Amino acid sequence: MNRLLAIVTLAASSLTLVLGGCASTQTRTEALPAEVRTAVTIFDKQGNQTDWDAMLSAALDADVVVIGESHGHPLGLEAAATLFDDILDSGADAALLLEFIERDDQLALDDYLAGVTDEAGFRKAARRTDGNYPPGHARMVEAAKAAGRPVYAANAPRRYVRMTTREGYEKLWALNPRQQALFTVPEPLIEGEYKDNFYGLMGGMSHGTPETENGIPPEMIDKMYRSQQMWDATMADSVASAVRAGNRPAVLVVGRFHSDNTGGTVQLINRYAPGLKIVTLSMVTTDDPEIGDDEIGQADFVLHVGQ
Repeated sequence: MNRLLAIVTLAASSLTLVLGGCASTQTRTEALPAEVRTAVTIFDKQGNQTDWDAMLSAALDADVVVIGESHGHPLGLEAAATLFDDILDSGADAALLLEFIERDDQLALDDYLAGVTDEAGFRKAARRTDGNYPPGHARMVEAAKAAGRPVYAANAPRRYVRMTTREGYEKLWALNPRQQALFTVPEPLIEGEYKDNFYGLMGGMSHGTPETENGIPPEMIDKMYRSQQMWDATMADSVASAVRAGNRPAVLVVGRFHSDNTGGTVQLINRYAPGLKIVTLSMVTTDDPEIGDDEIGQADFVLHVGQ
């Protein structure tokens, strides 16, 4: 029993840190290039090298822009913030949505955007630290605030996600409407490549093996996948709400597992708001000047942002 508890705890920690809903992000202090737009190498969906202006043009023509980041990578976050600056500078009625701020912190975020509180008050109320609110995210929030554009706390609070991991979705339906407004339950779950990739990442050889290579029982990975999908569903629902409110493009910043290769969040955006034009970006931590074969097509734009 103790061994299983240790496995479950380790697996849940891995899920949180690797896939989304991150409690913390890496913070690096090295100097960033003066011109971020030319410091990253950009490839289109066919794997051809392209430029910043082409990416910006596609983003401005979209209803939704999903920026799949590598958590806490400084140049990747700076590139995301610079793209958001350029979108705002175009005059677009954009909105910002962040995986890393949960829906129960929306009031604290709105108070800050409206000038009711200062940044220190926001950080205290929303429990923001340098670990879970790195400079790139803060710069995007500041840009939205200066432009008078909304920012959505896009993700489900961790306590409901943990309940899902332990007990499934059923008990969530017994919660009151105010609680249920803080999360979205995905029904049905996404099957196919996204689920296969999740199982592969978490160590499963297949959905039907008696026990995975690292000792995590398949039924535990099933539970973890339900939690992963609740993150996907809540963020997708937040995007759909932002677009319905007239924000275009709605710019979602998310861990790239959720969005690469038409990941779960992107699929659920299509489910909740069919017909939207979605442009995806994938921030890959490499200095390689050439795109890898496995990266071609994983997003509309793949950015190599250095190690």
